[in-house]
Amino acid sequence: MKRIGVISDTHGSFEKKFADFFKDCDEIWHCGDWGDVSVVDKMKAIAPVRGVYGNIDGQDIRIEYPEFLTFEIEGIRVAIIHIGGYPGRYQQKVRELISWWRPQIYLSGHSHILKVVYDKKNQLLHINPGAAGNSGFHKVKTAVKFDLIHKNISNLKVLEVDRKK
Repeated sequence: MKRIGVISDTHGSFEKKFADFFKDCDEIWHCGDWGDVSVVDKMKAIAPVRGVYGNIDGQDIRIEYPEFLTFEIEGIRVAIIHIGGYPGRYQQKVRELISWWRPQIYLSGHSHILKVVYDKKNQLLHINPGAAGNSGFHKVKTAVKFDLIHKNISNLKVLEVDRKK
C-alpha cells in the first residue's frame, strides 16, 4: 500500500496545513505551477516528490521536473501533466498520451478547480487537486490524498483551506 498526496498550483506557497495533511504520505505528486523551488524542498522534507512543471515555472523547476510524467505504482499506470483538460475536453496532446500510456489515473492542474471524475470512455480516474497557493481566483485552497493498494484506489480525502484565514 502507498498513501499518495496530490497538490497543484502552489504558486510559491506551501503552508503548514498542507504539510500536516501530507505527513502520513509515502509520496507527494505535484501537478505543476510550483512557483518557487522552496516549495520542492518543503515537500521533499515530508516524502519523495514526483511532479511536472507548469506554465509559471522557471528553469530551476523545469530542469528537475518534465512537462508530463508517466509511471507505474502499485500496479497502476499514472500520467501527470499541468495543462491537459478533463474527460470529454482533453487537449490533443493528452488524448495522445492517454491513447499511448493507457493510465488508470490521470492528474492535471492549472484550472484551480478541484475535480475528481471517472472517465468511462478511457477507464481512468481524473484528478485535478485544485489550487493550494494564494494566487488565482479560487476562494478555497485544496489538496487530495488517497491510498493505492495493488491496482485499487481507495480512501480519497480532500483538504480545504479558506484563503481568507
